[in-house]
Amino acid sequence: MYFISPTKGRLNFDEMMADILGYITGLPTSSYKVIIGSDSQVKQETCFITAVIVHRLGKGARYYYRKKIQRKIKSLRQKIFYETALSLELGGLVAKHFAECGLDDLAVEIHIDVGTHGETRDLIREVVGMVTGSGFRAKIKPDAFGASSVADKHTK
Repeated sequence: MYFISPTKGRLNFDEMMADILGYITGLPTSSYKVIIGSDSQVKQETCFITAVIVHRLGKGARYYYRKKIQRKIKSLRQKIFYETALSLELGGLVAKHFAECGLDDLAVEIHIDVGTHGETRDLIREVVGMVTGSGFRAKIKPDAFGASSVADKHTK
């Protein structure tokens, strides 16, 4: 599993986490929010992007993303659930890594590409339940920029 950083290039998971920890400890007086969100685009196949965003509140952010290509998924429900599962899988790995480094107070937020307008509104309760039941804070559109802006940018 590797990630792309717009500034650092291709990194494996441990390199990405080392970069994130360096970013956080580089300015320890700031507040941070770690956000994970996924989005997908269907063409001949389905391209899933999962982004990890480290937001230094009031002072910018860094992000990393990984790409996963799957067979064409036509069902919106299946696509949204898979996006959420990808975010939860990565969220678990990131949270575990933070805990091992003594940063277990750093909350990981999962951004889900669903909203109260449009076809995804019927899925909100289920996917938010999946995320909160896994111990993460969930955000939906319009507050889910991790999925709807950052990840979406790389699905094209």
